[in-house]
Amino acid sequence: MWNIIKQIARNGIRTEAAPVSSDALRVESERIQRDLLDILGQALTIRMVDAGSCNGCELEIHALGNPYYNIEGLGIKFVASPRHADMLLVTGPVSRNMALALKRTFDATPEPKLVVAVGDCGGDGGIFGESYASCGRVSNVIPVDLVVPGCPPAPIDILRGILTAVRRCRSVSAGDETQR
Repeated sequence: MWNIIKQIARNGIRTEAAPVSSDALRVESERIQRDLLDILGQALTIRMVDAGSCNGCELEIHALGNPYYNIEGLGIKFVASPRHADMLLVTGPVSRNMALALKRTFDATPEPKLVVAVGDCGGDGGIFGESYASCGRVSNVIPVDLVVPGCPPAPIDILRGILTAVRRCRSVSAGDETQR
């Protein structure tokens, strides 16, 4: 016990300082919420799929749920079933063992469905690439609407990526309606 106390005294506090309250983040969050409601008119439901990642991207996605980002306050919710989802958020390079499960999850998601690949691994295979154990990028297995780059990407970048995918889907569906 004394050794632990000596080590704590010797090392000191090793955590970073709390983030400074930023009005810019609050304003951007409010803008994202307005845009989501304007585009969708309702909440966005997301099914997250870990296709074989190192969990770095998952940690950043989970950070979206903390009070700093408050993703649920924006009207974005994570669901357990792909049948209730509007969007799939896929992380990691797709391992060979997850390829079939990812396809089934994609097929179970109702139309119109969006797929966002999160992180460098989801976007281009990252450091894992394609091998006997990995299919590589998510787009090798299912169609992807948007890639959020980064290893891992920051939570605000993931949030921006989600909104960009929703905007693109909305503009494509609006374009389809004008052509009819």
